[in-house]
Formats: sequence, C-alpha cells, structure tokens
Amino acid sequence: MAAFVALGVAGVVRAASAETITQALASAYSSNPEINSARAQTRSEDENVPIARSANRPTISGFSTATGQHTDTPGLSGDFLIGSGTLGIEVTQNVFRGFRTRNAIREAEAGVLASREILRNTVQNVLFDAAQAYMDVVRDAATLDIRRANVTFLVEQVRAAQERFNVGENTRTDVAQTRARLASARAAVSLAEANLATSRAIYRRVVGHEPSRLSGGFPFARLVPGSLPQAVSIGQNGHPIVLAAIHEADAQAFDVKQIEGELLPTVSISGRIEHDESFDTDIDPNTATLSGRISVPLYQGGVVSARVRQAKELYGLRKIEIDLTRDQVRAAVVTAWAQVEAARGAIAAALEGVEAAQIALTGVQEEQRVGQRTTLDVLDQQQELLNAQVTLIVAQRDQVVAAFALLSAMGRLNADHLRLPTKAYDPVEHYTAVEGKWYGVRTPDGR
Repeated sequence: MAAFVALGVAGVVRAASAETITQALASAYSSNPEINSARAQTRSEDENVPIARSANRPTISGFSTATGQHTDTPGLSGDFLIGSGTLGIEVTQNVFRGFRTRNAIREAEAGVLASREILRNTVQNVLFDAAQAYMDVVRDAATLDIRRANVTFLVEQVRAAQERFNVGENTRTDVAQTRARLASARAAVSLAEANLATSRAIYRRVVGHEPSRLSGGFPFARLVPGSLPQAVSIGQNGHPIVLAAIHEADAQAFDVKQIEGELLPTVSISGRIEHDESFDTDIDPNTATLSGRISVPLYQGGVVSARVRQAKELYGLRKIEIDLTRDQVRAAVVTAWAQVEAARGAIAAALEGVEAAQIALTGVQEEQRVGQRTTLDVLDQQQELLNAQVTLIVAQRDQVVAAFALLSAMGRLNADHLRLPTKAYDPVEHYTAVEGKWYGVRTPDGR
C-alpha cells in the first residue's frame, strides 16, 4: 500500500526552493477563513459552560428609591414637603434546582467537546481541499507543458511537410493534415492555460497565496495503514464526525435530565440590607432581611412531561446517528482505499503506455523517412503518445488525491498527524481561560 507514496508527477518536480505540499497545507491551516470561522464558533461554544455555571452563583443587586410629597393645605400658612429615600443591596442564591444546574453544566461541556470535533472535521475538509487544489495545479501545469511541447513538435512537422512538398516527396494533403493537427494542438494549449488559471484561482482561495513552483508527491507514508480493516477501524473509532456524534448524544442525555429536574422542588435564599433616610424625622432605620423560598411544582399543564418525552426521543435519534455516521465513515474509507488501489494500477498501465508510445513514435518516424509510413501515421502516433502522457499525469494526481481522501476518511488529516510546520491551534487554551470566569466582558484575546 505504501508503494504509491514515492510516486510524483513526472516532469513537474521543480527546484529545491519549490513550495511543497506540506508547506501549502500549513499555510491553509494557518490562514484559511473557513478554519478561522470554525475556531470562532468553537470559542463561542466554550461560553456555554460559564453560562451554565452561573445558575450556581449568587445574583447581587443594589437598589435605591426616593419619595417626595408636596402638600398644600387650605387655611394653613405653609406648604409641607415630606421626603424619604432608601438605599440597599440584595443577594439571592439558588440552593437546589432539581439538579438542573449540574446537568446543564455537563450538557454544555459535552457540547464543547462536540464543537471541537466539528472543528477538527472542518480542518480536515479544508486540508483536503488544499491538497486537491495543490495537485490540480501540478496536474494542469504538467499538462500545459506537454501540450506546449506537442505544439513545438507539430510546428516542426509542418515545416518538414512543407519542405517535402516543395521537393515533391509528399502531397498538399500531408501539409494540410499537419496544419490541422497544429491548429487543434494550439486550441488545446489555450484550454490547458484556462484550466491552469482556474486551478490557480482555487489554490489561492484555499491556501491563501498564489502557487509558485509546486512539486508533486505524497510525503505522509507513516499515516497510511497496511490493510483496509485497519484503516476502517481507525476511521470508525477516531473520525471527528463519529466523536462529535457521540458527544452530541451525551449532551442530549444531560438535556433529558435537566428537563426532568423541572419536576423537582427548587430552594433559594435571599438576603437584603437597606437603609431608610427620612427628611422630616431623625429616625433613619437600618433593616436586614434573610428569607428562604421552597417551590414545589405540582402541575404545569403537562408541558414539562411532554418536553421530557421529546428530549428522550431526541436522545434516541442521536444514538442512531452515531451508528449512521460510523457506516458513512466506513463507506468513505473503503471508497478511498479502492481509489488508491485503482490509481496504482492506472499509473502502472500509463507508464507502460507512455514507454510503448514513445518507442512506437520513434519507429514510425524512422519508417516515414524511408517511405514506409505516411505523415498521418506520425501524427496519429504523436497523438497516442500525448494521450498516454496526459493519462499518466491524471493517474498520478488521482492517486495522491485519493491518498489524502483516505487520510480524511480515517480522521487523520490534521496538523498534528501531518506534523505541519506551523503552530497547532489548541482550543483548550480558550476554554481554560473562560470556563471558570465570574465576571469580565473582554475576551481572552483582549476584545
């Protein structure tokens, strides 16, 4: 299985300073907007934990009131103004909420874990797109080189055919045939240039910069397992989509318990301290109040019971989705494995085809010189060689892309496993910074 690793695209390896596929993946990992968007979403999910924890924390509020009364009494000489004010602070603390807070925290934590796996899967998808874009540029650049070389060959054939016609060794038909093939080859060059421009634009969008002197290959042999069952096992147990489905099922289980807690009593205590200030008396009392409250739900119209049943059905759905996701991952691994194997066979056949077509072209050209072959025979054989070369380039590109698809299906297409030369993003850092915060509106990065 590892035999394909050493294969690159023939004729497209550049100088030592060329951008490798590893460097391109590192650039995409660091700067791709889709990855950065998924990271922001994960950071947003982190905040659900302190939101859930807040139900265990006290709420503190200050208050102030002011009252004034203006009285105008008939028959009396003066008006009376009576004023008073109150200053105070109130603290409320939940004591028991039917285990809802504990289960809400666990649900939020499971949601955080699920969001991290979704982030990993987004990274996988982007890295695969980057690898595919890289190999598309390599393929199209190599195809363009071959088609330009074909134009050069046909220009020489047109010149030779014209010279032979001038001395009476062939006919005007031979000249016309070579000119027609040359025109077709130039049109193919224009199409190849358009394809390369498209591939370069996609590369720029995914990787973040223009491609420069790319070189083909697949330098990640250590990540490719030796057998299909091993690859399937790795994917079903470690693919981020599978793990995300498991965490989402866990979160739904805690949601069931949280809603069930609404059927249990709630207990809270509150304390209040206030100072009364009266402007018409010297008596300004201070008051401290401590109270407790127990609320026992008796009947809520059946809404809570319905929500519990609904949550249980959703939990069953999440467990089914785990099995469905594992089946999808298995299918993806098997498909990618088959594509790699098919590409290996295609490359072997294409290599033989290129070698045979090259020998045949040389032979036809020699036979043409002694009058045993026509100009059309040479043109046809050149086309056969061209087709074989393009087939080889496409097969080599397809093999590398299939190898990356296999890594993606196994869940191993990420910065850590690939050992990309860039700093790996650690979502735990942001979670650690916010999960226990009691106050503060600034994000950990200072916004």
